[in-house]
Amino acid sequence: MARPRAFDEKQVLTAVLEQFWDAGYAATSLEDLMRVSGLGKGSLYAAFGDKRQLFLRALRSYTDDNHGHLRQALDDAPRAVDALRMLLEAPIDGLTDGGARRGCLLANSTCELGTADAEVLAHAHRAYETSTALIGDCVTRAQREGDVPAGTDPIALARALLAAQQGIVFMGRTGLDTVTLTATARSLAAQLLPDKP
Repeated sequence: MARPRAFDEKQVLTAVLEQFWDAGYAATSLEDLMRVSGLGKGSLYAAFGDKRQLFLRALRSYTDDNHGHLRQALDDAPRAVDALRMLLEAPIDGLTDGGARRGCLLANSTCELGTADAEVLAHAHRAYETSTALIGDCVTRAQREGDVPAGTDPIALARALLAAQQGIVFMGRTGLDTVTLTATARSLAAQLLPDKP
């Protein structure tokens, strides 16, 4: 009879995810993974597989969580257009509470591994398509509410908003101050989501 695992799998996965997010894939060693997880090599690999499998699982967990948060934030806003504007400023919130300027784990991983690892690239493509679809649904809602012109292509606008948001994330990584980032996000919002005359 197999012995039950004596560790919290989700807690270990979170610790490993944070390590990959801080250091990247290549710079994270097996020793780093053992240190942050509190597990030996045998236990770690028995539960999660090798380093690459562990990384892919952490990356999937990260994108699943992000999609859940995005869906809730877009759905909970009283007006869809406000949710779309918030999307552009959301990355700045993480910089004002003393959080590290780590950027987006998905974007970081795609830059690091996308040309060499087809599975990472395919995951990134699916993840961005899911985000685009969620934002596109919010654009459609904003159209129903009369805040976005009916003739607007929801997916095209969703891609533009996502690209703008990722640009804000990248600029935040460069150390740009939050005042400038906020002004930039609001300028993008004004151009992509102008107030109705």
